[in-house]
Amino acid sequence: MFEENRRRWLRSRQWARVDFAVIGSSLGWLMLMDPGVVAGQSSACPGIHVTILNIRNGIGTVDCALFDSPNGFPREVLRSAMRVVVMKVPSTRARCDFEGLHSGTYALVVLHDENMNGKIDTNWLGVPKEGYGFSNDAKAALRAPSFSDASFVYDGKTLDLTIALRY
Repeated sequence: MFEENRRRWLRSRQWARVDFAVIGSSLGWLMLMDPGVVAGQSSACPGIHVTILNIRNGIGTVDCALFDSPNGFPREVLRSAMRVVVMKVPSTRARCDFEGLHSGTYALVVLHDENMNGKIDTNWLGVPKEGYGFSNDAKAALRAPSFSDASFVYDGKTLDLTIALRY
């Protein structure tokens, strides 16, 4: 009986769309693999379109998290980010698109998760070993920037942003 139920369950999942969820210890990332997001792709659709520059290599994923409040920014991505886009690294540039948003104040955090463990790895001093970046080019000096440092106003139209990763 168990084996028959197991086979039935496996067959029912065979053609299902795959969504991945990875929870890290300090930065959990909800991974939504979207083949429609391609580096260099331009969009006339209203939304926040983020170009990520300075990706060190083609290993791992680029994770973009959009926050609409200071709650949990930037560490509690899984609980607090309103949207998360994760993609395999396409090249030294990538693009994250957030569409269907209301006007308001937002902030972005981007991570190059080279080992795909769902968190930003740091050395013994707490300095990140993987690439990271924030909207407004907010700097991380001894600690992550605040929501107000990284926040920007979105008017509901098309907004193109660029974030250069730091390593």
